[in-house]
Amino acid sequence: MFGIRDERLDRGHGSPYDRGSADSYYSRTKSPHYYKEGSYTSIKVCKIDMTDVEVTAYLQGYNDQEKTGSKKEWSWYK
Repeated sequence: MFGIRDERLDRGHGSPYDRGSADSYYSRTKSPHYYKEGSYTSIKVCKIDMTDVEVTAYLQGYNDQEKTGSKKEWSWYK
């Protein structure tokens, strides 16, 4: 799967890229989705209703975050 060139990539809050990045950071499994107007404050769009470009952006966000190795520290939860 090819990545999306940076100048075309929407990284805004709730975007497919943003949601992929957040899922990785919070150690959630890959589950392509996004929000039309910001996370948890608008309509959620699931993979079945996403375009190939949107799914690619989600996966790119997930994979980019995985490459950083940065994850949410859950020590307070234990």
